[in-house]
Parts: sequence; structure tokens; C-alpha cells
Amino acid sequence: MSGTTTHTEGAPPRIVTVLVAAMGGEGGGVLADWLISAASACGFPVQSTSVPGVAQRTGATNYYIEIYPVPAARLGSVRPVFSLTPNPGDVDIVAASELVEAGRMLQGGFVHPQRTTLVASTHREYAVVEKSAMGDGRYDGQRVIDAATTLAQRSFLFDMRALAWRNGTVINTVMFGAMAGSGAIPFSRETCEQAIRASGKAVEASLKGFAAGFDHVTGVAVAAPAGGAGARPAVPDHARIAALPEPLRALAGHGLQQVSDYQDARYGELYMQRVESVLALEQPFGGDLPVTRETARYLALWMSYEDVIRVADLKTREERLQRVRDEVGARSGEPLRLTEYLKPGLDEVCSLLPPGASAWLRKRLAHKAHRLNVGLHMRTDTVWGFAMLCALRSLRVIRRSSARYAAEQEMIKRWLDTVRRALAMSPRLAYEIALCGNLVKGYGETSERGHRNLGAVLDDMQAALATPVRDADALEQAAARVRAAREAALADPEGRTLARALGLPAPAPRVHPIHIVRRKPAR
Repeated sequence: MSGTTTHTEGAPPRIVTVLVAAMGGEGGGVLADWLISAASACGFPVQSTSVPGVAQRTGATNYYIEIYPVPAARLGSVRPVFSLTPNPGDVDIVAASELVEAGRMLQGGFVHPQRTTLVASTHREYAVVEKSAMGDGRYDGQRVIDAATTLAQRSFLFDMRALAWRNGTVINTVMFGAMAGSGAIPFSRETCEQAIRASGKAVEASLKGFAAGFDHVTGVAVAAPAGGAGARPAVPDHARIAALPEPLRALAGHGLQQVSDYQDARYGELYMQRVESVLALEQPFGGDLPVTRETARYLALWMSYEDVIRVADLKTREERLQRVRDEVGARSGEPLRLTEYLKPGLDEVCSLLPPGASAWLRKRLAHKAHRLNVGLHMRTDTVWGFAMLCALRSLRVIRRSSARYAAEQEMIKRWLDTVRRALAMSPRLAYEIALCGNLVKGYGETSERGHRNLGAVLDDMQAALATPVRDADALEQAAARVRAAREAALADPEGRTLARALGLPAPAPRVHPIHIVRRKPAR
């Protein structure tokens, strides 16, 4: 018998408690219905409640189900007393559709090492606080995995979303299969499959996902095909990449691929020239070439900066459109209505103009820039909407003459010059400066702030680099100062922490206009 239904000889069986943590659009409610349907088919008394969560990553909801694993016909007039809410440490099976949702269940104390089976997907749907962080704000998922293996009696952790996509279904079907395969719910596989059939909702796809989850947990899953989800992209076949040292080859290869895809082969050659110029200075030091690796990483990201042209290019690619169809489950030949939400403003327009025209237009319209942000809803499933994005994409041929390109290349050159000068003195100092490439990202105000912060760090290093100091302690202090400045720049968007770290005057508060809109009287 299942561990959740065993009981002392002569004592009544224990109520099986199930807690499902799912986010909006993942079918958590349907999964709860399947569990209720399976229990009803067995004649088991069952009760279900749900508690909606706060809308963060499309809204998290807890579904709580209690099942008494004895047919009601055998109970006579006796009925079990169910609880409306789960109690910490008193849950038999916890299922979570995402890794941090599993962490939330662990933090709430619902997973007990002597009782609870944990079934959870290891993929991530990043929270707003993670995505809005200036640096890498991602939560360390390994901590959740480590806690799960310690706090749960049994744990089944794998990427259910990838398995669902591979089988053309939704994650709740894989979760249901994994729960059944774990043996923690008191239903047979056939009963669970019949519950899916009885629902009448995408039956064949749901059964396929259920089987994939069940087989994965029971150890009979088939390995993913080559090139599927999680497959590592091949290193580009390029003579200059092949000539690089092994520690650098894969990273620089993918960087070259991204930069060439962003603009053209000539732009990729410029990327390689810049990487090789740093490599030539670091190779005599030996080792794993950390300075060149980090330079190659952030240089590729920086050289493929986001602009209107890039956004239009990515939105009109065939693989992107196919991915959208796959995510929403659209069948071949089935119409799909796709609306892109864009909000171009003065910065986006000026960034495409030549430097002189851009400066003139910014000066003329700076006082009303906030009024020029126009929200656009563009239907890319129509000829007109798709043609508009294609027209923007075609502006790639004039990107090199744009003001944004000139500004980015000027700052890239300054950053690389500082890395090379520091490398001649101290690899440690050069490494910290190379990591400062992470300060520049995004577009608009975010990009301007990154340029401003990086400029302040590089200005601070000019005095240290102007004098060829060879004292090891002084160089170590300089490296620590750069690291502290970089961390300070990523600590707050106002730049006050960075100003304190570098001993600069605190920046003036930024002015944000407040618009008061009169409410129209009701008719």
C-alpha cells in the first residue's frame, strides 16, 4: 500500500492530504478537478479548497484536497471530518509547478521529512523582483533543491515544463502523472487516466503528458532527443574560433555567432579583433584566461545592444512565431491572433538618427519627451502589422550611422582600453574592470544610467592607471575599489551608493512629472 494510506492494525486509515501550488495558466484548477474525479470514481469522500495568491508571476494559487481512501459505501453513516486549510507538517503530497513555488511550500513548513512526498518542476518563472534587479537578481535555485532533498521524505524534482512542451501539452498533465507515479495518491494509473478522459479537455494531449510524467518518475522515461529542450548549441565552425585556447573557445564562439547575427559578418570580425587584443596580453600569464573570458562575454552582450531594430528583428523571426504557437498550443493551420505591445518614445526615435540630427532633436523636444511615449498595439498576424515590423527590421543597414551606435562604440572602446591598460599591470585589476561591462544594459534610461555608472568607475581608475605602480598591495586595493564600485552601482538606481563608494557628490534627485487626469463625470 502507499505510504500515505498505511495505518495501524485496527485503526482507521488516515486522510490523504494533497497541496498543489500552481501559477495562473498552468491548469492547477484542472489538476484539482482530476484528483476529485479520480477520488469520486473510487467512491472516496473528498473535499477541495483553493486560495488565490498575489498576481506576481501571473498569480500563484494553492489548491488543497483531502481524500479519505475508503469507499463511502463501506462507511455507512460515518463520515470523515475534513479541514479547509492545510496544516504545516500534515501534508502527504506537495506538488509545485515551479521551483520557487516549491520553495514557498518548504518555507511554509508544509513539507515534513517523515511524511511528505514532494513533486516539483525545477524550471523557473522569474519573479518581478528578480527581473527588475540591476544586476543578476535571480534566486539560487540550488538552495531549494538542497532543502527539498533534506526536508521531504521523498522528492521528485525535474523540468516538467520542458517535458510538457516536448509532448505538446500543459505542465499540469505532467504533474498529475508524476503524482500518480510517486504512489503518494491512492489511485491507480487507470483511474487517473479515466479522470482525464472524463474531463473531455484536450484528452489525447493530456494523456500523453500524464504518461510522460508517470514514466519519468517510475524510471522508464525515454531520453530527450538530441537538439531538444536543454540541448547546448553547437560552437560555430570558424577558423579564428578554432585557433583560440580551449577555455575561451565555446564562449567566444557563441559571442561571435550572436554579434554576427545581430549585424553582419564584418561586425563579427570586429568582435574577434577586440577579443584577440585582450587575449594577446593575458596569454603570457597562463591559466584559464579569466579576463579574456569575461571580456568576451560582456562584449558580445554589449555589442548586440537592444534597439528598435533588434526588437523588430526578433519579433518577426519564424522561430519566434513558431515558439508562440507552441506555447499557446495552436495546432498547424489554426489561426492565431498575436498583438505586440510597443511604447516608442523620443529616445527610440533619436537613437536611429545620425549623431548631429539626434542631438538637435533631443534639444528641441527634451522638455516634452514624456508626452511623446505612445503606446502601440500592433497586430503581427496581419499583413500591415507584420510589414511595419519588417520595415523597422530593415533599418539594420543604417545602424552604423546612428547616434546610439556611435555612443555605444565609444564607451566600448574606452572600457576595452582600460581593461588592456590594467592587464599590463595586474590581471586581478583587469578582471574586475572586465566585469564592469555588466553595468551597461537595456535601453533608454537604463542604458543611460549604465553608461553614467561605468564612466564614473573608469574615471576613478584613470589616476591609478596613469602611474605605473607595481606595488602589489596598491594594485590589490585598486582591484577591491573597482569591485566595491561595481557592486555599489548595481545596488540602487539613483547612484547614491556608487557616489559614496567613489567619494563623489551625491547625485541630485531625478524629477518625475506627476500627471493628474480629471475624472470624467458619469453619464
